[in-house]
Amino acid sequence: MNDTPVRHYRVADQPTEELNPLISRSLITGERAMLAHVYLKKGAVVPMHSHDNEQITYVLEGALRFRIGNGGPDGLVVRSGEVLHLPSNVPHEAVALEDTIDVDVFAPPRQDWLDGTDSYLRDAGAADAGDSGGKDG
Repeated sequence: MNDTPVRHYRVADQPTEELNPLISRSLITGERAMLAHVYLKKGAVVPMHSHDNEQITYVLEGALRFRIGNGGPDGLVVRSGEVLHLPSNVPHEAVALEDTIDVDVFAPPRQDWLDGTDSYLRDAGAADAGDSGGKDG
């Protein structure tokens, strides 16, 4: 039998971390998976980046425009009630087309999010017309 305790969370009771003026999040982490509620104000940019973690993004409210891959087409819009699966190491960027709440699930948990070394998010700002955001390997 597994000795790991079962834990119950109320999302509204989880602390929210402000990463920059347009993006904040709350995290719930298990041993092999992480769930994040991400709050993005209209115009927020998640710059182009990739990670070894598999990612599933479920948009609860709002809409995100993704660019997938380096130089890939803009315009993959994920709206409320839709899900995007990103395999490991796929470069991606997102822009909030409106105020958005999404749930991101990562496996394994994002260590950079846990230890605060996710500078690509902390330094991100609002999208300018024609600005595609920064890059982070």
